[in-house]
Amino acid sequence: MPYVTVGQENSGSVELYYEDHGAGRPVVLIHGYPLSGRAWDRQVPVLLDDGYRVITYDRRGFGKSSQPATGYDYDTFAADLRALLTTLDLDNVTLVGHSMGTGEVTRYLARFGSARIKSGVLVSPIPPFLLQTSDNPDGIPGSVFDGFAEAARHDTPAWMKGFLDNFYNFDKLRGTLVSDQAYQVSWNLSTTASAIAAVACIATWETDFRSDLAAIDVPILAMHGDDDQVLPISKTTERLPGLVNDLDIVVIEGGPHAIPWTHADQVNSSLRKFLS
Repeated sequence: MPYVTVGQENSGSVELYYEDHGAGRPVVLIHGYPLSGRAWDRQVPVLLDDGYRVITYDRRGFGKSSQPATGYDYDTFAADLRALLTTLDLDNVTLVGHSMGTGEVTRYLARFGSARIKSGVLVSPIPPFLLQTSDNPDGIPGSVFDGFAEAARHDTPAWMKGFLDNFYNFDKLRGTLVSDQAYQVSWNLSTTASAIAAVACIATWETDFRSDLAAIDVPILAMHGDDDQVLPISKTTERLPGLVNDLDIVVIEGGPHAIPWTHADQVNSSLRKFLS
């Protein structure tokens, strides 16, 4: 199995597991919390059929990657992504992030620039800024994130179960757009996340990406479901215009947070149009 080394913790290397398939212009898919690169299973075959080189990877702390006790912040996540792009010597890349993965796309472009990057896609994005502050009064109070972290720390499996229920809007979509089997696969993927990562990543949801967005100089596509219960569209995508120079937005009616799975045909169609 292929791994790229992105750091060191005490006596061991910190390694990211990745998969690299196909040929052509590269598309790098960055998963959301609390899953892994397998979360893109409904996109990878479509992109391969269209002749792209498709790379997925597991964020540190998740999937088959190392599970260190440190490095759960967007500067480190972006540096991890840079190590992957550099090791594989990728150019003319489209970065596609879902949920937490949209933070990697945004921070990477702001910190390392677009020399290797052609465009970016933000699916159910976390930017621009979720936390309520004096200059962001419509944000979410910090006490909410503190409560999430405490719940994850106290009983990680129970926290993951509740999160996944909201991830899929399982109460509404079970048996139609989400099967019990698909939910179980996501549950199995979520259990590969370390307890440390499950808690530590919650603090990253408070990251302010406003200045990062202003630095982006490549075309960006944002896709969002209008029934997202994890990252509501009113707190995220609807606030992106004016912050990103070259932005297209696709709103998926009735879509939950997990639109790459529940509304894969619409996501894939919009992604393919943008890539072409």
